[in-house]
Amino acid sequence: MQNNPDTTLVTATAPIANDTHGGRAKCLQRLVRLELPVPRTIALSFETVRKIAHGTVPDLSAVVGQFSGGALLCVRPSSQDPDWGGPGAVLNIGMNDARFEEFCKTMGEEPASSLYTRFVQGYAINVARLDPDMFDDVEGEGRDALEASLRAYEAETEEKFPQDPTIQLDAVLRSMARAWEGTSARLLRQAKGAPADAGLGLVVQQMIFGVGAGQCGSGVLQLVNSGTGAPQVTGRYLSQSQGRDALGGDTAAIYLTRDPRGPSLEELAPEAFDQLKAHASLMRIRLRAEMQVEFAIDDGNLHILDGVRVSRSSRAAVRIAVALADEGIISREEALMRVQPRLLTELLHRQIDPSATRDIIGMGIAASPGAATGRIVFSSAEAQASASREEPCILVRRETSSEDVRGMHAANAVLTERGGITSHAAVIGRGIGLPCVVGASDMTYNLSKQTITSKDGRVFKAGDEITVDGSTGQILAGAAAMQEAALDDTFRRLLSWAEDVADIGVRANADTPADAQTARNFNADGIGLCRTEHMFFDAGRLTVMREMIFAETGEDRRAVLERLLPMQRDDFTQLFRIMEGRTVSIRLFDPPLHEFLPADKPGHRELADALGLPLSDVTRRIEAMREYNPMLGLRGVRLGVTVPEIYEMQARAIFEATVEASEGGEPIVPEIMIPLVSARREVELVKTAIDTVAAAVRTERGAEFSFRLGVMVETPRAALRAAEIAPHCAFLSFGTNDLTQMTYGLSRDDAGRFMSDYVQQGVFAEDPFHTLDTDGVGELLKLGAERGRMAQPGVTLSVCGEHGGNPESIAFCREVGIDYVSCSPFRVPVARLAAAQLAISHKIG
Repeated sequence: MQNNPDTTLVTATAPIANDTHGGRAKCLQRLVRLELPVPRTIALSFETVRKIAHGTVPDLSAVVGQFSGGALLCVRPSSQDPDWGGPGAVLNIGMNDARFEEFCKTMGEEPASSLYTRFVQGYAINVARLDPDMFDDVEGEGRDALEASLRAYEAETEEKFPQDPTIQLDAVLRSMARAWEGTSARLLRQAKGAPADAGLGLVVQQMIFGVGAGQCGSGVLQLVNSGTGAPQVTGRYLSQSQGRDALGGDTAAIYLTRDPRGPSLEELAPEAFDQLKAHASLMRIRLRAEMQVEFAIDDGNLHILDGVRVSRSSRAAVRIAVALADEGIISREEALMRVQPRLLTELLHRQIDPSATRDIIGMGIAASPGAATGRIVFSSAEAQASASREEPCILVRRETSSEDVRGMHAANAVLTERGGITSHAAVIGRGIGLPCVVGASDMTYNLSKQTITSKDGRVFKAGDEITVDGSTGQILAGAAAMQEAALDDTFRRLLSWAEDVADIGVRANADTPADAQTARNFNADGIGLCRTEHMFFDAGRLTVMREMIFAETGEDRRAVLERLLPMQRDDFTQLFRIMEGRTVSIRLFDPPLHEFLPADKPGHRELADALGLPLSDVTRRIEAMREYNPMLGLRGVRLGVTVPEIYEMQARAIFEATVEASEGGEPIVPEIMIPLVSARREVELVKTAIDTVAAAVRTERGAEFSFRLGVMVETPRAALRAAEIAPHCAFLSFGTNDLTQMTYGLSRDDAGRFMSDYVQQGVFAEDPFHTLDTDGVGELLKLGAERGRMAQPGVTLSVCGEHGGNPESIAFCREVGIDYVSCSPFRVPVARLAAAQLAISHKIG
């Protein structure tokens, strides 16, 4: 049997591998090598199962002959990855009328009837593909239930239940093989990451009855809590049962360890319990993983039927990996490889309890992870008012703009009708750790009546309580039970190991002192992008900003900006001090000026009153500033060239803050980033102006300082002409959000309306605003990096778009020689772990 290419007896030396026979077969072989009491098992390879699916079945009489006379068999799936699933196990193969009568004499009629009835019903449903409802009328237990089940089978199939064990096994194997090859099964496993041609192995194992005389039963045991990862013997045991019956909710299932709430296996069968714990501990050490042990007890004798990796929550995955490394069972590098980067996202934010009931009223794009409950508000002002009363609220908008930033900070979550994964609400939400769902267009929004209506017709008005789940995109009615974030010592230690291994830097995008503190708490290498425009929306600054916009001359603008200068200086001083000497890269003013002006008539009147101007003048000036396509209009460096006073004020604020923050400590070396550059001359003009300001501050303050000037590569032309631009810069930072927009000619705020259709129909493999388009945008990035480095070998290269926190995008950045990525503060741990795993994989490969 061991030399048969189609079927292999599982022994310590048998040629069995995960990629030929599947994970279950390989695990059983490892248990055999540990000399654990594993029932006799035969493994069928992927190739054998493929042949069975197409009609070629191996010699099953030889298979059956490998087991002792009278033995019953079970068949279980063995896929390469247990997450890919497989057909359900079939138990008690070989049971027939003759064996039923034999078992009635040896174990009693009741357990014998239970074995046979289970097989008849399992065979009918899983093999003959009959409707489970056909057994609804089967009542009672014992022989009566068995005979009723046999009659139901015969009535439905118009034939006797098969009695030959070989014929039974043949039908089971064919059924399971064909089920794996089916379209539905293939699509399901592909959705879980399996390749289209993933194979299935099968294991044929001798049954341990778990029913009969003496202490008989089955159960599962594991040594950790699946929710927390803490050491804890958990599981269930059910007397007179088979397979995983103990987990089926039967009230007769008992605890494993002594428990004041009821009887336990430790008390009923102490010797078997001690053996079981010892076996589980040995499996943990030798298989180098926390394992769930499936076992059966037959007349007091323990048998190990299977071992699978313990299912685990995100927090448990981290704690288990760190614990195994601490005990020397696995290395720290392997611990890092065992935690998926995206799992960390769930640890960083409150989440809805997995066991909570969800009353879903809408769905959108999961734009910023975490969950929150609050009362509906429809404006930023109402959100701020709620915060002042310490009342949790959910800010509901059609879409957000820069004017909503303060309201977003005040809200507990944000819900928008429009937008995609890189829309304004999504980007700001991720930046400040605010749960956010965007593009939830399956609900009806009536902002004038301040209501939202779900698809099923329920109306929710201002003040009603809802829950927003930014991790799944779901909107729920009412409050949901929550699970708190888990930023414990285990989490921090895993991240510290990642820092030691990662070979690409990770900075944070941070616009406020609170953002910077979050970045510092996550030990970011610095701030890779500080968007200064968000600093101007504070109520005390917005009016001054608007006054500057309405100023007629450069001198008038400078006079107004003098009032903003101390505020900006304080902002930067705080950032420098929070980051404790780590690099802070400050992007100069970027958005079009009209974003700071009111859009409605009441706002126009308020502005006219504040500035002491006629309403008609204010309205006319605002209209004159409107642009057909503002994101491609007068913004970024174009403002710096045409309205130089803004950049001059910001440069002065940066340099004065540098002097103040450097006093009594390490000298600060700020980075100044020029946005939306397309041409070398733009850089030359801004650089000259900034150098002039720097010289003036040095003279006025009597202090020396240095700074680094760079550009944000956001236009295709800047990437293509990087060789001309790089000699004037210390760094090039690729802003992949705008670079993607301009490469595709696609608005990130509107893409959510059709992006899912494009991905489903194969136009795009992934949303290019979520995962970097390595073919198109990536080629521009690669060209820009190569040409920039060729012209300026020492230039620092970075990516500071939302792609900077995406694990797949980080892999490409690493390949093309990017020095660091910068992402939202709450994505720093995700990026760090992804970077560490890439470095480890490169080292292994």
